[in-house]
Amino acid sequence: RGAGSPADFVALLPPEVSSRIFGDLDVESLCQAAVTCKGWHRVIEGNDRLWRHHCLSVRAVCQREIDCDRGNGYSWKITLLRNYWKSKVKQEWLSGKYSNILAQHSLPEKSMYPMDVETWGEILEAELER
Repeated sequence: RGAGSPADFVALLPPEVSSRIFGDLDVESLCQAAVTCKGWHRVIEGNDRLWRHHCLSVRAVCQREIDCDRGNGYSWKITLLRNYWKSKVKQEWLSGKYSNILAQHSLPEKSMYPMDVETWGEILEAELER
């Protein structure tokens, strides 16, 4: 649909309003909305505040990773995309969800994610404190 069509509220609303609406979306929905149409893509991709908000939430679990990526000049969006799934998996490990798993085949597939030595060290420390 073209800009200004009934389904393209972004073209009809002031940028602050559409930005506020997109700001209420979770990360996965925001990524899906960004590929819905060119108008939405332009508004979402160009709004660093949308990505920053989610990135700071992920930082609660992946502070070192987020700070490193930002320090290396990655945008809020790229930093978020690089760390989002890692933060989900890391949080599950840190929370002890897998503390009583006795064999590798008992782990859900998504519980494994490429993580660096420091991250596994954090997980091991949390496990030893339990």
